[in-house]
Amino acid sequence: MYPPVPDAQLFLSSLCPHCPAILAAMAGLVKSGGIGRLEVVNLEAHPEAGAALGVRSVPWLRLGPFTLTGARSAAELEVWVRQATAPEGMAWACHELLKTGDLHQVLALVAADTARLAALLPIVANPEASMQVGLGAGVVFEEYAGTPALRALIPALGALSTRDDARVRADACHYLGLCDDAAARLWLVPRLDDADAQVREIAREAMQGPAYPLV
Repeated sequence: MYPPVPDAQLFLSSLCPHCPAILAAMAGLVKSGGIGRLEVVNLEAHPEAGAALGVRSVPWLRLGPFTLTGARSAAELEVWVRQATAPEGMAWACHELLKTGDLHQVLALVAADTARLAALLPIVANPEASMQVGLGAGVVFEEYAGTPALRALIPALGALSTRDDARVRADACHYLGLCDDAAARLWLVPRLDDADAQVREIAREAMQGPAYPLV
């Protein structure tokens, strides 16, 4: 049985200097079996098709669930093709998108399937994640404060709250507080006596909501 491969849709223009290279690379991926189908649309001929998808510039590529814009090398496209159907591909993509400042796309990906919120957990678990990536993940988590999607992550966030790295514990406690669910209390209470002062403070702040009475 063949592994699943993504389909792709490419918007280009006859005036675009980068579009021929993208088209050639994507055609090669169709030939090699890296993608299953490629739809190519000339934006000049069909501006209405681009408007329906919010295409503002070319090249614009929809690859599986991901949207890529601008010039991309063939090697870079091959990586995105592999990640489009890989088990950890969503987590990898969220990190890459936040690293390049594409918070809007990460929010859209999670909105389309809230189970994808779990793809941000590796960022929380990584004490070496850049500030931009970490802040971006925080914005997404805060968007889902108090929702079932975030509450479903309580066990995973709880496990992160016990990690050796204080930054990871602190971030996990903050997100546990956003869950607004008494189940998070089991993980937050031990952190009130954490060895790190910042973790203790964040854990206490996280338990200020009605779901976490300290008495």
